[in-house]
Amino acid sequence: MIGRNDVEAAWSLIRPHVRRTPALELAAGSLGLGQPLALKLESLQVSGSFKGRGAFHKLLASSVPGAGIVAASGGNHGAAAAYAARALGHKAEIFVPTIASPTKVARLRSYGAIVHQLGAVYAEARAASEKRAAETGALLVPAYEDEVVFAGAGSVALEFAGQAKFDTLLVAVGGGGLIAGCAAAIGEDVRIVAVETEGTPTLHEALRAGRPVDVKISGIAADALGASRIGVPNFEVAQKLVRRSVLVSDDAVRTAQRALWEELRVIAEPAGATGLAALMSGVYQPAPGERVATLVCGANTEPGSVT
Repeated sequence: MIGRNDVEAAWSLIRPHVRRTPALELAAGSLGLGQPLALKLESLQVSGSFKGRGAFHKLLASSVPGAGIVAASGGNHGAAAAYAARALGHKAEIFVPTIASPTKVARLRSYGAIVHQLGAVYAEARAASEKRAAETGALLVPAYEDEVVFAGAGSVALEFAGQAKFDTLLVAVGGGGLIAGCAAAIGEDVRIVAVETEGTPTLHEALRAGRPVDVKISGIAADALGASRIGVPNFEVAQKLVRRSVLVSDDAVRTAQRALWEELRVIAEPAGATGLAALMSGVYQPAPGERVATLVCGANTEPGSVT
């Protein structure tokens, strides 16, 4: 299982290729909350989400063949992989499910990737990508079930911990790459809380079952948090270091998206507002004096969809 040293090494490797994203320290009363909040705008990361960190780490730490890379994604990982491939001079083929938003598909193509849109959910796109990589010899760049990928993702937690002081970090979960990386980076010192929507309870159900299990995916965040099963190495980290798992409604996510826009002029896709939704809806209630933080982890959406 990876640890802080692995995340620090990944951060050193990718630092020239990614952005240091800003953190906001908001006073009590901001966003309708009764306590202060530290908010990291990872939505301003290259390609529009935290995924750029893991994608760059995978490509920089690997030998990329002439056939380039292949990845499957609900959209954000694919954009990150395509962006990193273009930046480093590699070809990219990206497989996305039919639920991927037009905004995310357009972003993929803008980065020069060949895009294949097929399958109702991420798992089907993933199977097609694995077949294509085997046929062409391209490097497969997994969205989350890869310790190299989530070590890169975890660099956001190290960076955030250097920008703000907090006791608890709320992290949105899809396949588990972000939360595994964050937990490996700072989970020994900070309370890590998983937040998922009611329609994407992948880690929540795995923790209840004691092992990764298949779940049905639906709802507002299905394109970004829509992994049908938590990654195995991701679950191993989460089972050890994640203190709690909570679920939020789609309505709570929409409310959080609007609040971010109306008060801070920050655009967040549904996955990016999920951590805040847990606080605003009261699903997660901090103890008196508890210093809480969360990530706006992505912004790949149409601006008009959050107003």
